Amino acid sequence: MVWSLAYVVVRRILQLAALRFRSAEFKELEIVVLRHELAVLRRQVGRPELSPADRVFLAAASRLLPRMSWGSFVVTPTTLLRWHRRLVTRRWTYPGRRGRPPIGGELRASFSVSPVRTRAGGYERIVGELNGLGLTISATTARKLLRQAGLPPADERAGLPWREFLRAQAQSMIAADFFTVETVWLRRLYVLFFIELGTRRVHLAGCTANPSGAWVTQQARQFAWTLCERSEPVRFLIHDRDGKFTLDFDSVFRCEGLEIIRTPIRAPKANAVAERFVRTVRAECLDWLLIVGERHLQQVLRVFVDHYNRHRPHRALNLTPPDPARPTLRAATAPRPDGIRRNNRLGGLIHEYSLAA
Repeated sequence: MVWSLAYVVVRRILQLAALRFRSAEFKELEIVVLRHELAVLRRQVGRPELSPADRVFLAAASRLLPRMSWGSFVVTPTTLLRWHRRLVTRRWTYPGRRGRPPIGGELRASFSVSPVRTRAGGYERIVGELNGLGLTISATTARKLLRQAGLPPADERAGLPWREFLRAQAQSMIAADFFTVETVWLRRLYVLFFIELGTRRVHLAGCTANPSGAWVTQQARQFAWTLCERSEPVRFLIHDRDGKFTLDFDSVFRCEGLEIIRTPIRAPKANAVAERFVRTVRAECLDWLLIVGERHLQQVLRVFVDHYNRHRPHRALNLTPPDPARPTLRAATAPRPDGIRRNNRLGGLIHEYSLAA
């Protein structure tokens, strides 16, 4: 592939050098002829076969070609995004990795033993009983097998479910999480954010290629300073068991009077509000853009978070934004088309509508 790409580059450079010695009239005539030949080929060929060297050359040429000339270009912006997603998938796909091994019949049969089937024991006790039988199992697997057998532990029925706990304490809870973004150069960037569970308001902490413990702790300090400005105190901070959330990170919030709640292992629903924001920012913004670097990502996320907090409607908030820029007005009649103003953000990727003054 490297030699093929080098051959394509050298050939195009020689063609550009030869064009400098030709007259302007000859160049314009040649462009008209080439465009006509391209139109004829498009009528006869459904989709041309492109080599990897062709894709690299066309992707590089698209950065230099004006948008007004994309009508005669052989590829579209959607095609370029698809090529980039293939590169990311090829890099981070590990052959032979097929997930967890299936649960064996011996392990399933052990749940017929009376000490394991007891209704007075929780998941941790069941794990201990199986360890005594020489079988290794996690609490998550024990929960799955018990539910398949129709025997949920007694502590789950008597205790407060996680979903009801979140709803009852949502106004005093904040969640923290990371998500990753792949750049055009296949560089992975990490984004740290906080989200209020009651209002769904998002606070963007920062992004970096190296989320060290010192960097994460500094972002925690900067965000903790803003907690004193809230009218309602915050009591809990939820985050997963990622190693990037260090002890120093938790100590910053404990000094502010917050209690740290770590979600169970491999239980994304325990931090569902933060996970839902990650899906939203990917589906509505990042999946449609090619991120060049860290500065570009920060600029894009600042615009989207502002749109998310001040304009985007949320179903959990009765189709209102977390922090509306102006109070919602109910018009007696439907507004006229000329009375609606559209504001384009991120080059038209996001549309915001408002009534004209």
